[in-house]
Amino acid sequence: MRRNTLMACATTIFLATGSAANAACDEIVFSDVGWTDITTTTSTTKHVLEGLGYKVDIKVLSVPVTFESLKSDDVDVFLGNWMPAQNAVIKPFLDSGEVDQVAVNLEGTKYTLAVPTYTYEAGLKSFADISKFAEELDNKIYGIEPGNEGNVYLISLIDENKHGLKDFEVVESSEQGMLAQVRRAVAKKEHVVFLGWEPHPMNANFSLKYLTGGEDFFGGEGVVYTTTRKGYVEECPNVGKLLKNITFTLDMENKIMGKILDDGEEADRATEAWLKENPDTLAAWLEGVTTKDGEPGLPAAKKSLGL
Repeated sequence: MRRNTLMACATTIFLATGSAANAACDEIVFSDVGWTDITTTTSTTKHVLEGLGYKVDIKVLSVPVTFESLKSDDVDVFLGNWMPAQNAVIKPFLDSGEVDQVAVNLEGTKYTLAVPTYTYEAGLKSFADISKFAEELDNKIYGIEPGNEGNVYLISLIDENKHGLKDFEVVESSEQGMLAQVRRAVAKKEHVVFLGWEPHPMNANFSLKYLTGGEDFFGGEGVVYTTTRKGYVEECPNVGKLLKNITFTLDMENKIMGKILDDGEEADRATEAWLKENPDTLAAWLEGVTTKDGEPGLPAAKKSLGL
């Protein structure tokens, strides 16, 4: 009798623990750092997860706060771990095992300072050339949101007078604010230097060139990782399987980002439309993935999207 009672108690504890673990997986918290490419991939993934019966909460955080939030378990997933550009900020968290890099979700990225092609052809082709154009550039380098690792690196170059940049300043605003400044400069054929990256429709909207000389920080072509809080994939294996499966392409992101930035569409509307136009993508993403309740994932996701 005592043995049966102990077994019953153990079963109750196991079921309670399992239920708690399952409940913890019912809602997935993402960080979106406010870059249109990460807004795009996060929104796309949200549609799929909601089609599987999960709740999705998206928090807009800076990159440093994102990694701190993954460490403290306040955020589950981040789809925007650009490498090698974010190596310095993520390395302590990887070294301590406090966050997990789950999978590469995008290859062939670019991220470094850029200039209009006419500025490049005028002779500003590398970081070492920037100081030669100090007057034309009004001693300004345009960055994105404060705290961004790219901005921090550029500020460090100025503080250390690397490449003769001591008299420059990094203008920190946002992706949209920076690109508005670039658009004004290009319309007047004025010289401007700014943080550029691909995927992004700026590569189609402007004729631009990327500078050499920042490879020690920005690297060459890079990749983007899906990164989670420690142990998330093991704790929530079904969502983890999706996160391992899901990959994006430069063409996909450029098209969706163009709809958002150039046509003014809401991100959720633009990403839903892309999924409906490219339904075959779902088969690879949902291989081995079920709904929250254990039913086949692909039919549920398609039904949710009206396919």
